Parts: sequence; C-alpha cells; structure tokens
Amino acid sequence: MPVDPPSRTSTGQVPARGAGKRRRADPSGPARAAVAEGRVEVRRSSRRSRTVSAYREGDRTVVLIPARMSEAEEERWVGVMLKKLEAQESRRALGDTDLAERAERLSRQYYQGRARPTSVRWVTNQNARWGSCTPAEGSIRLSHRLQGMPEYVLDYVLLHELAHLLVPGHGPRFWKLLEAYPRTERARGYLEGVAAAGRLPRGAAPPVD
Repeated sequence: MPVDPPSRTSTGQVPARGAGKRRRADPSGPARAAVAEGRVEVRRSSRRSRTVSAYREGDRTVVLIPARMSEAEEERWVGVMLKKLEAQESRRALGDTDLAERAERLSRQYYQGRARPTSVRWVTNQNARWGSCTPAEGSIRLSHRLQGMPEYVLDYVLLHELAHLLVPGHGPRFWKLLEAYPRTERARGYLEGVAAAGRLPRGAAPPVD
C-alpha cells in the first residue's frame, strides 16, 4: 500500500477503534453516495490491521482501511475521514484578508498593478461558477468550493476575475491578459475535469464567469 505522501492533504493514521463490531449502515448516507459517485476510493489492505487514513488524490479522496472491515464499518469510517479532511482544509483556508493580499500580489505580477479590486472575498452561494466580478463596484467573489484546490487553480480564478476589472466580457483582449499567466490552460483543464466529474449541477454555467 502507498504511504500517505506529505504533499497531499492527509489525515494521518487514526486507530480504528471498534473495528470488527457490526454497525448498521445508512444505505442513503453521504459517505456511501461519495463512494458510488467516484469521489471517494476505498483501498483495503491485509497488512493494515488497526488504523485508517485518508488523503486527497487529485479530485478524489482515497481512504485506506483494514481488509477485514465490514461494509458498515467502511461506510462509517469513510464519513469520519471525510469530515477530518474537511476540518483540516478549513483551518488552512485563506481568509478574506489573505485573499485580497493574494489578488493584489497577482495584479502587480501579471497586470502591472492595474487591476485594483475594492474587495475580494469567499462566498458560499456560488454553486454554478467558480468566481464572479462586479467591475462597477470593483468587487470579486470566489466560490468556497475552490478552498483546498491547488494554488495555481486559485491564482488562475483570481487572475480571471482581476482581468474583468480591466476588460469586460471574454473577447481577445481579455484572453490576451490571461496569456501572461503560464498555468492558465492547466488550471482551466483542472476545473473542467472537476465539472466533468459531476461536482457542478447539471446545466451549470461555465466554471469561471
């Protein structure tokens, strides 16, 4: 079994107390749904007897459990580890002040400081797009779903919205600005992959507006 790589978001080793006891599983529970949708991969190991661990691998979460666990125990531990990872990522997430400072740095680096937002903040009501901008107000809003994604993806979305402060719409001048960021295509591919994996509602708008 692979060792949890330090570069990934990982819960480390958690003792699987109560392993071997039968527990009733909720057939419609969120943990089971996450596994069924492919967002979580459970890997069993005969060499793992007393611990459970989990880490992010791209857009999936990998949960490592002992081979002898029952299906009910598996579902319970998937739920436990998902909550632990989310809590860890939440603690590490940038605050609004950090986000504004990051946007200012990116504007200086790629747009000669010409894009000057009045506010940059996280929001929880954007489920169909990754970011939005109101040029008249100079405000930028990023979906909380970006939290925990690679930094180059976050930077791309910030630069995308900063570009809208300089150029409205998505015409040639707009994309010319984003050419300055060397990871634009990679970040777009990452977000498109997340959308294709079913994380966005059906009929959702393009990932970044």
